[in-house]
Amino acid sequence: MARQFLTDFELMILLAILRIGEDAYGVPIAREIEETGGRTVLLGAIYTALDRLEANGLVSSSMGDPTPERGGRAKRFFKVTSKGLKAVKDTRKALTALWSGIPQLKGGTA
Repeated sequence: MARQFLTDFELMILLAILRIGEDAYGVPIAREIEETGGRTVLLGAIYTALDRLEANGLVSSSMGDPTPERGGRAKRFFKVTSKGLKAVKDTRKALTALWSGIPQLKGGTA
């Protein structure tokens, strides 16, 4: 089976889901990327990427119970699949290999 490498945004989304755990839905995923990753994201971009990741089998989703706070709407929760976890690991391995051995990136010099 061929390796599947992720874009930086897809990787951030999958890592955010893994960090959040059971309560991973759009808003906390965006918040995790902004707070931990330091990247501003639009909620619409998160959902577009989540739909693509789900279509590719890298995440799965399930609907929670409707809540009064959301006007009776249910949250869509996401979890990383085993295929998604493999893609995260393959991407990490590829990026680590590319980073290693570059003199400009060693130590604290710019």
